[in-house]
Amino acid sequence: MNKDTRLSDVLHVLLHMGQVDKPLTSAALAKNMGTNPAVFRRTMAGLREAGHVKSGKGHGGGWQLARPLHQITLLSVYEALGRPTLFAIGNRSEHPDCKVQERVNAALSDTMEQAESLFLAQFAEVTLDQLMPERSPQ
Repeated sequence: MNKDTRLSDVLHVLLHMGQVDKPLTSAALAKNMGTNPAVFRRTMAGLREAGHVKSGKGHGGGWQLARPLHQITLLSVYEALGRPTLFAIGNRSEHPDCKVQERVNAALSDTMEQAESLFLAQFAEVTLDQLMPERSPQ
């Protein structure tokens, strides 16, 4: 099963954007994400709608942060991406009348909901400036 790396990819790009004061092109940022500019723009659309980034067209255009990194949480980025699935564990549904399947599904669902709640609570506590590596003395 392929892993969904969009959250990690976007966080990487946002932190690089936080290191510069000029617009960066879709082509340059897409390269950082290991994708093409069209996919990059689609991925960033939710972040623009959430007010995390802004983009300009034409000469001198590109992508920039719309707010400082300390105002952006992991949770807000996760939500702007459409809340990608955190876990790949699913329930069986072939035999809806099976009592064993019913009990197993209930246990898995409850546990996964608790784990997701913990993830989201932690995501809400972390701002992107906390992820920025410290600069080396020059």
